Amino acid sequence: MTEPAILPPGRSLPMLDASAPPLALGRPAERPADERIDEYRPDTPALPRFAIWTLGCQMNRSDSEEMAGRLLAAGCDEASNVETADLIVINTCSIREAAEQKVIGRQGQLAKLKAAHPGLRVVLTGCSVREPDRAGLHRRYPAVDLFLRPDEEPELIDRLGLASAQADIGIGSPTGLTTLVGRTIVGAADRLAESRAAAVGGGAIRRESATSAWLPIVYGCDKTCTYCIVPFSRGPERSRPFDEVLHEARGLAAAGYREVTLLGQNVNSYGHDLPAEARFDGIDPERSVGRLQDRRGRPDLAELLRAIDAIRMADGRPAIPRLRFVTSHPWDLSDRLIAAMADCPSVCEHLHLPVQSGEDAVLRRMGRQYTIKHYLERLSRIRAAVPGIAISTDVIVGFCGETEAQFQGTLRLLEVVGYDQVFAAAYSVRPGTPAAHLVDDVPPATKRRRLNELLAFQEAIGFERNRARAGSTVEVLVETIVPARGHDHDTETPPGRPRPGARPGTVHLTGRSRAHTLVHFDGSADLVGRLVDVRIGHAGPYSLRGALA
Repeated sequence: MTEPAILPPGRSLPMLDASAPPLALGRPAERPADERIDEYRPDTPALPRFAIWTLGCQMNRSDSEEMAGRLLAAGCDEASNVETADLIVINTCSIREAAEQKVIGRQGQLAKLKAAHPGLRVVLTGCSVREPDRAGLHRRYPAVDLFLRPDEEPELIDRLGLASAQADIGIGSPTGLTTLVGRTIVGAADRLAESRAAAVGGGAIRRESATSAWLPIVYGCDKTCTYCIVPFSRGPERSRPFDEVLHEARGLAAAGYREVTLLGQNVNSYGHDLPAEARFDGIDPERSVGRLQDRRGRPDLAELLRAIDAIRMADGRPAIPRLRFVTSHPWDLSDRLIAAMADCPSVCEHLHLPVQSGEDAVLRRMGRQYTIKHYLERLSRIRAAVPGIAISTDVIVGFCGETEAQFQGTLRLLEVVGYDQVFAAAYSVRPGTPAAHLVDDVPPATKRRRLNELLAFQEAIGFERNRARAGSTVEVLVETIVPARGHDHDTETPPGRPRPGARPGTVHLTGRSRAHTLVHFDGSADLVGRLVDVRIGHAGPYSLRGALA
């Protein structure tokens, strides 16, 4: 197969912050060389300038790259900001109530934009668009013209009537299938693998970065977490075919990407729904928790990691130097996966493994179907296989029925594990989830207090973890130049200009280590996108600072 053409990365996506004066729709038509034939030319379709606002997880960011790529392939231009856009696409998150409130709070601003520019259209997609809620979406989001479930996003071009304007980049048939999760009608991800393959093959993906790339490998979620809306917004798990994922990875390697992150709501459940093949006869991992699955002869994440790691340069080095995956579930952290992480030099020494709570009673109410004993056993095994691996996690405080003693149990778990990073949130009821039928009996003030206490507790742990890295030399993938500032109130990170004593011609650079720790240092601007060694001289709770080794 030919390697996919990857569109160059565009500008960062604008936020919805201001109103705009009236704008003409589309771009002016080109004048013919001989103006006498102008009256015989058909009208040139006016194509909208678009802006995309993305909230939430890495999968949403990947979905937005695909939508932006399809719009560009149809002949549209990306607007420099939302004020100059004829089309605004909002890719929403509904994991937390606050994320939805951000979009609801912008409806007035969007209405002003539409009043100033009558041709403006607003599309809302992402996890806030769920099939049972369609009837009420216009009341909740009055400024929106079109709603698309996550599985309907590949239909964006066709729904807007843009497919025939420049080229037929539609997928040929609707993707919007539905299925049942329990008794709830939800969107099905059955055709997303096909639409992704078409987008990759047609070069219809606008990557955010020229050095780091998202690579979705499984869509949807089959897990039983009672607090989570994702199974009801994205549908059951559907894996992309093994060879299609490998083909996209080869294209990313050929395009020079230095880091690739495999994506899925539960990325390490990849492959269980694919047909069995003789070449995978040796695969038969068994779950010790959660629902049983027949994985015999089906590819898994471990097999995929080994295959991507095996894409090598002429000198034998991995063609993709860094390989990551998020987000994992403790159900599917198999011995095979741990062995692959240890054996593959391209796989980074970092694992994000959400725990959510440090108490078994709370985990049972959450529907997580594992115990803290099982979770710690998995961490012990991977730390033995990958010495020095960085571990991050997700935690929810104030879940239904959580007592003060149970909250203290979560703090003890943080201390026992010694997480490098914790992403924490206070529980908020999501309508339509099983937990909505439980009593939300932890007062809001208690939730806020517990969240602040947990964050402060983890800050001290993270600081100690980072202090242990002082004096070491780490490999950093340089991501960006930090703009200069006139003053600096942050005592941990350096200012955005060379510090006193810095070499002339240097700028403030940031990047990530293989452990996914943010690293600040000074260097030349042409280092962006390169892998460099940095000797760590200073540690803070959230980042490191050093100098080029």
